[in-house]
Amino acid sequence: MSQASTIRGQEILNNPVRNKETAFTMTERQSLGLEGLLPPTVENIDRQLERVQTQLAAKPNDLERYIYLMNLAARNETLFYHTLMSDPARFVPIVYDPTVADACLAFGHIYRGSAGMYLTRDMKGRFKKILRNWPAKDVRFICVSTGGRILGLGDIGANGMGIPIGKLQLYTACAGVPPEALLPVLLDIGTTNAALRADPLYLGLRELPPDEAEVDLISDAFIEAATDVFPGVCIHFEDWKGTDAMRLLARYRDKVLCYNDDIQGTAAIAVAGLTTALQIKNETFADQRVLFLGAGSAGIGIASMIVSAMVEAGLGEAEARERIVLIDVNGLIETSRTDLNEWQKPFAHEAKPTKDLLEVVRTFKPTILIGVSTIGGAFTEEVVREMAKLNERPVIFPLSNPTNKAECTAEQAYTWTKGKALYAAGVQFPDFEYQGKSYHPGQANNFYIFPAIGLAVYATRPARITDDMFITAAAATADQVGPSAREHGMLFPLQANILETEVTTATRVAEHIFDSGQATVERPENIRAWIEGLLYKPVYKEL
Repeated sequence: MSQASTIRGQEILNNPVRNKETAFTMTERQSLGLEGLLPPTVENIDRQLERVQTQLAAKPNDLERYIYLMNLAARNETLFYHTLMSDPARFVPIVYDPTVADACLAFGHIYRGSAGMYLTRDMKGRFKKILRNWPAKDVRFICVSTGGRILGLGDIGANGMGIPIGKLQLYTACAGVPPEALLPVLLDIGTTNAALRADPLYLGLRELPPDEAEVDLISDAFIEAATDVFPGVCIHFEDWKGTDAMRLLARYRDKVLCYNDDIQGTAAIAVAGLTTALQIKNETFADQRVLFLGAGSAGIGIASMIVSAMVEAGLGEAEARERIVLIDVNGLIETSRTDLNEWQKPFAHEAKPTKDLLEVVRTFKPTILIGVSTIGGAFTEEVVREMAKLNERPVIFPLSNPTNKAECTAEQAYTWTKGKALYAAGVQFPDFEYQGKSYHPGQANNFYIFPAIGLAVYATRPARITDDMFITAAAATADQVGPSAREHGMLFPLQANILETEVTTATRVAEHIFDSGQATVERPENIRAWIEGLLYKPVYKEL
């Protein structure tokens, strides 16, 4: 007898996968023991959506809307995804960036129930046993975070669980990956955040994180357990401390199916936006000089992928690196510094030490300015005007989030460059009108990339994930921005059509996986139609 046929009455109403609430038919109510447990009216899912929208409209702010939607997900998964997929441009910013930042800061205070798994460092020898407690057995993706570097918020430990939950919800809402294949995990190794450790409502370990050697041992134990309990699972690393992120990606990428979205996904969406911007300028990557404010895992990841794009455009690797300059909290990445990590060193050039961004802009003369510093307002009016003086169409990407961490706003960039900037931020700024022309600022958000990668991997089951897959995804994303959109400064596809966009990108990535011999399933005659047949659809099933 199937699980569906054994669940009855209140038990089925408490099961978010099976629950239809007022959409149960009269026949189902009789056969499943639901009579009397529901109001007498039978509704379809679109009428239920009306009620959701009405209740959301009554909420005072997006954090309250986030809480409502998370409660809906815990109560009725199908209606939750039907809501998100009905208007992704409206709902993705609520369930993910930027609202998820506020949700993470308050996570212990707004906690309503578990939506994933919490593994602590003291469970290291029992990870396999504990992972088997998860009810789904065919888990295909685990998004795992330590909470060590959440958005621009720093180390927030177990409060970071909102990120794996939200990331995996976007796999489904943006790319149709079935939710039963997804598992959010918070790997709690402690936190450096003393205020959180002192908060009586904090839900994580009240300990400092261990040293790197112990982090590696904990990570090794987790990878071994996850790949044993869920064979073929893809590990999506998310928001680990920067040095941990770089080190562990290098440690595992050639051994297991894994990727780091902060490094590879961020790099791919940045390259996608830059590709569109350069098409507008009728230039190539070989023509560019790129300046970064920020040299952590995101900055190094983007810089490395730009090197690949420059090499593809005809430059040698050494020449490409010469065209990229980075500044971190301690100043310019240059050869006299003794504090550089192994990933920063290849980008160190002979130069005078300085912490002055404007000075570097004037001496290096970049065509592209990228911010991954989490320093709100760091791209000052003087800096942006200097970029406009140097370039007819300056490319300005303040990618830090949440909103208050953006290095400059869209309004500032367009105003200070007299409408010439090609602009994308890490968050969505509102449309802006300058001298009679309307501009639609781009949002270089990874949700254009990682759900599509997830869908392609879900379909093709490769043994490894390579940077080439992300470069393919970046090109596919850029190709979906039409001429009229570019006229209004748009560097990314419309979010309203996100499922169509992601399926198109996933199809291109899947084609690459098949062409490169990395797929472990038989190649179908029509890849797009095959992928479309795998998509999750938020419709009620007959019980």
